Amino acid sequence: MDDVLRPVLVIGGTITLTLVIGWLIDRALCAADRRHPDTRLWSLLRRCQMPLQLLLAASAVQVSYDTFHVDLRRGDVIQSMLATITVVAAVWLVIRAAGAVAENSLTRYAARTTDQARVRQFRTQLAMIRRVVTTVLAIVAVAVAILLVFPSMRALGTSMLASAGIIGVIAGVAAQSMLSNLFAGLQVAFGDSVRIGDTVVVDGEWGTVEEISLAFLTVRIWDDRRLTMPVSYFNSKPYENWSRGGQEITGTVFFHLDHATPVAALRRRLHDFLRDREDWDGRHWGLVVTDTTPTTIEVRAAMSTRNPDDAWSLRCAVREELIAWLGEHHPYALPRVATSPAATFPGAEALDGQATDGRGRGSRTADGEVEAGLAAEAEARSRTVRSSRPAGS
Repeated sequence: MDDVLRPVLVIGGTITLTLVIGWLIDRALCAADRRHPDTRLWSLLRRCQMPLQLLLAASAVQVSYDTFHVDLRRGDVIQSMLATITVVAAVWLVIRAAGAVAENSLTRYAARTTDQARVRQFRTQLAMIRRVVTTVLAIVAVAVAILLVFPSMRALGTSMLASAGIIGVIAGVAAQSMLSNLFAGLQVAFGDSVRIGDTVVVDGEWGTVEEISLAFLTVRIWDDRRLTMPVSYFNSKPYENWSRGGQEITGTVFFHLDHATPVAALRRRLHDFLRDREDWDGRHWGLVVTDTTPTTIEVRAAMSTRNPDDAWSLRCAVREELIAWLGEHHPYALPRVATSPAATFPGAEALDGQATDGRGRGSRTADGEVEAGLAAEAEARSRTVRSSRPAGS
């Protein structure tokens, strides 16, 4: 009975004690968060409660296991499991704590500056650093669990470390594409070529950079589709970044109109419409005729906006407004296909009638001449046939 009751009491009491300690730490973080409302660090550190309690429980059980000489079946296996849980919980805790510090730093930096481009750059760099740190810590945790927790694997680990140079060369050749994406991701993050939140046009698709990982970059397209591309694409092929050099952008709208379009009145209407729009930043605008064809003219309306989202909405609004205004006040300015006779100058009807009579008489004369020519040709052919017949036939 004592062999069962003692381990249950020791392990249960240890776990209960660690839960109480974790709860007290969480209460202390809540109190610190109330005393320091200017920072989010203490509230973000509360996310570490689960890995902290797991770390405390695994470590405390392992210590009590040796201190109180708890004798269990397959004790080596249990100690190995507890050591593995301790290592995993410690890595998990470090990752959560680093994420809390990074997010708090980003929030404070965003509150101190009004340059959103710098904020997006800092967020991209922090995200890339977090991914690198997480990957490195995960690899270290697995290596520690294999080499230190399981004694039977130490010889294998020593052999692997001895041949690390050869393995590194083989891994580099085999994972050439992955390594190129990894270094491309670091170059994108710290080279400031593209950042999270930038508006880009990639492969003919317009969207916003939503996520940058070690290997892939995700673009959220305007219709909520996600375009995932390798990070190396952004270091080897051209693409449009509408957020580089500032968020301001000039939107354009093209119209194909009739030659009789009152361009000056259309220009005034555009200016009046833009003055009542909040998404027009007031920097510049314009309406000019950029091209002409035998049937239409091409008119370009340009207006400046604060960001690409405003440019899209303003372009749509200008297109709708000017087309509706032309249809209501100047319908003849809209492009059309002529299906009626063209307008003629005064007196053209009389001249056209005389020309028609002349063409009628000429046609009758020409018809008579054709008939006479055909009859003469037939008579000549008949005489030729009679002269070629033998005598007496």
